[in-house]
Amino acid sequence: MARKDKAQDSENPGRLKQIGLTYKMTRRADRWIGWVLAGVGLGTFGVVLGIGLLIGHPIYLGILGLLVALLTTAIVFGRRAERAAFSQMEGQPGAAAAVLENMRRGVVFTPAVAINRQQDVVHRAVGKYGVVLVAEGNPHRLKSLIAAEKRRMNRVVSDVPVHDVVVGTAEGQVPLKKLRSTILKFPKVLPGPRVTEVNDRLRAMGDLMSNMPIPKGPMPKGMKLPKGNVQRRGR
Repeated sequence: MARKDKAQDSENPGRLKQIGLTYKMTRRADRWIGWVLAGVGLGTFGVVLGIGLLIGHPIYLGILGLLVALLTTAIVFGRRAERAAFSQMEGQPGAAAAVLENMRRGVVFTPAVAINRQQDVVHRAVGKYGVVLVAEGNPHRLKSLIAAEKRRMNRVVSDVPVHDVVVGTAEGQVPLKKLRSTILKFPKVLPGPRVTEVNDRLRAMGDLMSNMPIPKGPMPKGMKLPKGNVQRRGR
């Protein structure tokens, strides 16, 4: 029991510190966060307490109002913190990968399945909606990168829907903060076991390409390197 109490005591400071760091991060992008949280908390408590005074139960509704105020403040804080995080991540390399890594269960994420020398990158997510290729980088260069990846996947999963999403703020692109909701809106066409099967086939395709034997010794005369600068890897 003593060890359990000590473990809980050690966890609480860690949680408080994490909340503090999250607040500081949010305040850098949302300078009104403190006033907003105070207004939400006090406003909610005041409304519930006012109802308690009207019906003659101020103590009972005051306690309830305090709990509701804390819950409401936590919800608002979480949403604004998420919005602030997205605003700071927007345009940063690997931002889409960070969002995909935190997708809910049932989504299998593989980062950087295709990348070129300019660091334009395509990630892959497999779920009940099929396969989604999420691209980050220059939209003009990404067209060929996505097309090449689709051709490669078509060899092993030609019967599975493939969607492509380019992350960005320009017309036709998906903002980072809407990436998750955009993916989840795709029609669900695959059952759970089929998702696992599709992902295994795609991974096997990547492993097969990465394990292809490379001839040793000098390159034969007249042999040319493949055109393009696409590099791929599989997990």
